[in-house]
Amino acid sequence: MKLSEQQRIFTRNIAKLIVFAYQHGLELTFGEAYRTNEQQLLYVQTGKSKTMNSNHLRRLAVDFNVFVNGNLTYDWATIKPLGDYWKTLHPLNRWGGDWNKNDIKDGFIDSPHFEMNV
Repeated sequence: MKLSEQQRIFTRNIAKLIVFAYQHGLELTFGEAYRTNEQQLLYVQTGKSKTMNSNHLRRLAVDFNVFVNGNLTYDWATIKPLGDYWKTLHPLNRWGGDWNKNDIKDGFIDSPHFEMNV
């Protein structure tokens, strides 16, 4: 499958995730979607990311700012329903709050991160 086809699937799934969030009382703004190689390198050097193979580089990842009652939160338990739903939308979808795929909060946690892993 071409990258542009994967990006279109990802975008449709992001639209579904946004609708789901609002239906469940969560409001979203975009944090970061596309990253340059230079920005990704800076994140790796400062410990904000663990890889230079980020799906942000391919426009297949997005970080959201999540709001509950107008208050910004990155709380894992609050965002977990979004992560659980996200994983049902496509077999390649991954949520940054569950990199270990064990449905518990452990390891490197990036709860506002949603990606299509290709």
